[in-house]
Amino acid sequence: MGRQRASGRTRPIRAGATLKSAFAPVVSPDTRVLVCGSLPGEASLGAGRYYAHPRNQFWTLIGGVIGCDLVRLDYDARLAALLAHRVGLWDSVARATRQGSLDAAIREVEPAPLGALAATLPALCAVAFNGGAAWRIGRRQFAADSALALVQLPSSSPAYCRVSLHEKQQAWNDLRKFLR
Repeated sequence: MGRQRASGRTRPIRAGATLKSAFAPVVSPDTRVLVCGSLPGEASLGAGRYYAHPRNQFWTLIGGVIGCDLVRLDYDARLAALLAHRVGLWDSVARATRQGSLDAAIREVEPAPLGALAATLPALCAVAFNGGAAWRIGRRQFAADSALALVQLPSSSPAYCRVSLHEKQQAWNDLRKFLR
C-alpha cells in the first residue's frame, strides 16, 4: 500500500518541555492531496496514531471531503480509506519541544522535509495545512514558484473554536477539486 506508520517519540528536554517527533508520512505514489498537521499532540503520541484526541474534528472533516464516515472505522481502515481516495497525511514539524499539546507551545522547531517528500509523489497537486502553525511552518518548505497548490485550512483541533464545524467543513471541502 506504500504507507509507513511509526509512532512519534518523546524524550525529556527540560522541566515541563519534551522533545516530540512526528509520525512517518502516510502516502502512496498516487497521493494527490497531502494534509499536514503541525505536530502530534499528547493523545496522538500516546496512542501512536494521527488525530487520536476524541474531540479532534479531523476524521469528521476529511471524511466529509472524501464522502466517507471515517469516525466509525478503526484506525487502519481510516488510513486505508484516505489512501484509496488519494489523500496522504504528515506533519509540518519533524521534531520540536513542547509542553502539552497546544501549537502555541511548540519551540525549537525542526521542520519536516515536506518539499523532499512532495518531490517523490508524482500525482501530488496540493498540500493542505491543518491550522495556522502547520501553515506557517510548512509553507516555507516550498519554493515561491512551486506548481503545488498550498492550502491553509481551519484547524481541526478542539482548541480552535472560533469557527463552527460547519464553517470548517465548507473550507475543507475545497480540497475536493484536487481529488478529481
